[in-house]
Amino acid sequence: MIYRYHTADVFTDRIFGGNPLAVFPDARGLATERMQSIARELNLSETVFVLPPESPEHTRRLHIFTPGVELPFAGHPTVGSAYVLAALGDITLDGDDTPIVFEEGVGPVPVSIHVVDGRPVSATLSAAQMPEIGPEPPSVVKLAALLSLSPDDFTEGELTPQAVSCGVPFLFVSLRNRDALARASLETSLWKEVLANYWAPHLFLLTRDPERAGSDLRACMFAPAMGIAEDPATGAAATALGGYLAARDAKSTGTLRFIVEQGFEMGRPSILEVEADKREGEIVAIRVGGSSGLVGRCEIKIPE
Repeated sequence: MIYRYHTADVFTDRIFGGNPLAVFPDARGLATERMQSIARELNLSETVFVLPPESPEHTRRLHIFTPGVELPFAGHPTVGSAYVLAALGDITLDGDDTPIVFEEGVGPVPVSIHVVDGRPVSATLSAAQMPEIGPEPPSVVKLAALLSLSPDDFTEGELTPQAVSCGVPFLFVSLRNRDALARASLETSLWKEVLANYWAPHLFLLTRDPERAGSDLRACMFAPAMGIAEDPATGAAATALGGYLAARDAKSTGTLRFIVEQGFEMGRPSILEVEADKREGEIVAIRVGGSSGLVGRCEIKIPE
């Protein structure tokens, strides 16, 4: 049987930037084992298989796969799938912003599709889960070694390493500058020894030394446990990042906004927009969004 899919670049406003994504708009008839095989074959950071929703109140159900595992939630597939389905006309657009809801492993995920002149240009997801803090991470000395860095490359003070999850756990590590970020290289053998069995085996590196005017952070992400050596743009990590940063901000009530650069060292520049709402010191909402663009229309023949 022939299944059609589309590719898009997510968290960018230009082709060949951002994070590539494959979306199967109608994956009915595919078993989850076959979905995993297809994702491994395409070998993108994530591949999304779209199914009818289980609840009539929701828009679609998403199955999200990396080359190695199925994920309960991921940001760039959520944002990208909303854009692709809208661009194909599978979702009816209404006004400047069209609200939809995707069913994912973490539960219902609200998404808003932003429209200009009747065409989708970007999408923003709202986190289904508020931040969960993980156990104490390995020491800075061990983390520096597995990243091929010195402990002096790490920041001191409030931005200490911490594991946070909004559905997928990431270990956040703050570095002094872009130079340190560019020099970071994962030593796989040490990662297996130190982090492979930790609560948050995926590493998200950040620095408050961005390249572009208007940006707040530069970042990169390593996820060998997902079968991803390095990811150009990681929406699930950006969602948890909102919690990591908001918890450290002195503002007790209001909305915090962060513009994050990722994937620049890979030649896949990506821009992620992160917002976190706080009320009396508590994080009550997190949103992550960005632009996308269609790249290709493809088909694959699956043996019956």
